[in-house]
Amino acid sequence: MAEKQGLNGAYYGPAIPPPRHYHRPGRGSSCCGCCCLVTFLLKVIFTVLALVGLFILVVWLIFRPINKVKLHVTDVALTEFNHTNNMLRYNLTFNVNIRNPNKKIGIYYDRIEAKAFYEGQRFHYQSLTPFYQGHKNTTVLNVVFNGQQPVTLQGQELTQFNSEKASGLYSITLELSLRVRFKLGKVKTTRFKPKIECDDLKIPLNGLSSAGSSGKCDIKF
Repeated sequence: MAEKQGLNGAYYGPAIPPPRHYHRPGRGSSCCGCCCLVTFLLKVIFTVLALVGLFILVVWLIFRPINKVKLHVTDVALTEFNHTNNMLRYNLTFNVNIRNPNKKIGIYYDRIEAKAFYEGQRFHYQSLTPFYQGHKNTTVLNVVFNGQQPVTLQGQELTQFNSEKASGLYSITLELSLRVRFKLGKVKTTRFKPKIECDDLKIPLNGLSSAGSSGKCDIKF
């Protein structure tokens, strides 16, 4: 290859080739995809935080001390409670008041499961009709347990039953498992599952009894 010379015969070396520009395909689209993913994740996080905040606000409004939902066993009727040959026969009725004192919050009771226990053993289960409870409203639930169920009582449990049989006053626990939603204006919360325990009930055999102060029930989440 001939070397290039200037007009005056001076030598300037070989010609310098023009610079080459390299292009990496797909880099712009990759950056765009990453930005879109980050934006989507931020939106999801903000949405979840907003829903959690709304849920906490509604629960606080309902269960703060001045507006707490109250449950109370008002009346109990026990006409049969007999245990022989490890078989418990019973006829038992509860009236339970549920009070919603809130002015702007309604409650959907989507599922209500009533259970009766004696000496820690469940002897009856019943599903009640779902309902909606409006603002500042009191609803009365009528819970009836009637039938027979195998229940094994031994040792101290059997001694306790014989003692209560002699006195005619039985210690029976009522438990309500709920699935509820709250309505604040047009907003409805997700479902959650509180448990109601009425475990300080002293129920006399044969006759209608007012539960009195012992009929108060505890709400647990």
